Amino acid sequence: MTAPAEQARLTLNTGATIPQVGLGVFKIDDDAECERVVLDALELGYRHIDTAMIYRNEAAVGRALAKSGIPREELFVTTKVWNSDQGATETPAALATSLELLGLDYVDLYLIHWPAPTRGRYVETWLALEELAAKGLSKAIGVSNFEPEHLEAILEAGNVVPAINQVELHPAFQQRTVRAFGEQRGILTEAWGPLGQGKYELAELPGLNELAQKHGKTIQQIVLRWHIQEGVIVFPKSVRKERLAENLAVFDFALDAEDMAVMEAMDSGKRVGTHPDDGNW
Repeated sequence: MTAPAEQARLTLNTGATIPQVGLGVFKIDDDAECERVVLDALELGYRHIDTAMIYRNEAAVGRALAKSGIPREELFVTTKVWNSDQGATETPAALATSLELLGLDYVDLYLIHWPAPTRGRYVETWLALEELAAKGLSKAIGVSNFEPEHLEAILEAGNVVPAINQVELHPAFQQRTVRAFGEQRGILTEAWGPLGQGKYELAELPGLNELAQKHGKTIQQIVLRWHIQEGVIVFPKSVRKERLAENLAVFDFALDAEDMAVMEAMDSGKRVGTHPDDGNW
């Protein structure tokens, strides 16, 4: 079958491409369930999997990748270095552990999970990521939850522009300042929690039900389509196969300019996750 997720790919500043829709495995803690969900997603056509050391499910993801039989070059795998593993020597060791758990020789994208500014190690960690990329252990490198001031610090110290900044982004929190900063420097934006993580009712956003009715889609599909047309990479999480399929069924319609204006008006600055300055666990 033609993978639906392959209908939209974005080009990173490395020249490689990334599927714009992927699967996130945050909080899929049970190994057997995680393996099953990833296999279901790959069967449906997903080719982009986003995990992290702190999720404690890299081994399950790796088993699913191996069992799928899909050629490595068709897959896009992201993982992340956790705060306690930041540092010039700690970070290379962390990636080595992640690769062993995933059963891979390299990842497609390695991210600093949080700037953790009170730890004061994200700049040296970025320099370590540059070295790991130079060795081919990660095809691209980037960051997560970085504000402009954090990005400025690594841009000044390093030689590589991050390929990705993965941030909280959903209709009530659209992150236009952070996204504009990245766009001006060739940094793509990924949205974690693209549907708001269930921490507010999407159906209560003004105009969203009407857009769903207009296009004959669910409100979740409208939101995912909005992300896609905004040029954002999304990896909604679900453990249900039917929902995984639904999340891919967003390439057969388009929002018009009026629809996009309705979506933009939903931005209320409602952050539902941790502020990057506070993510110092």
